[in-house]
Amino acid sequence: MVATLRDRELLTLLIAHRAELVSYARAIVGDTALAEDVVQDAYFRLERAQQVKLDDKLDEPVGYIFRIVRNLAIDGRRRIGRENTFIQGDANGTADMVAAEGPDPEEKAIARGQVRLLEKALSQLPEKSRIALEMHRFGGCKYAEIAKRLDVSVGTAHGLVTDAIEHCKQILAKGG
Repeated sequence: MVATLRDRELLTLLIAHRAELVSYARAIVGDTALAEDVVQDAYFRLERAQQVKLDDKLDEPVGYIFRIVRNLAIDGRRRIGRENTFIQGDANGTADMVAAEGPDPEEKAIARGQVRLLEKALSQLPEKSRIALEMHRFGGCKYAEIAKRLDVSVGTAHGLVTDAIEHCKQILAKGG
């Protein structure tokens, strides 16, 4: 199959942003190899999304691929957590007899509640603010990188991150 112009544009986009995408995914999943897989899967999803739109171009392909990477990375992190829980279990039941080294069930419930609140707060943010916050906090990107990616000034990028952090703090403080 001959690559179309759109396919080449998407591939160029991925190559141009690959290092940032891998860094962003690695911050979420904690593993470089898994982050590379996430970015590759994200490219295939972006390619499929572009095909669905037929002759139209995706409105914001860079933001869209970052969102895909985020979602895939979070899904991967959850899957790894489930797999580790399953693997750590013991057929003889001896693992249940050893005192747990992790947090107790109450602490886990509180943490899960805070994660849900944070996810709610992130979902309420405008897209540019959410992407800026995620790039800064999860991806370790500097304001200049965020500004370039979102096509805004460095001051605006700083403001987007600051406002997003403040919004999240308020939601967490209110408890919902």
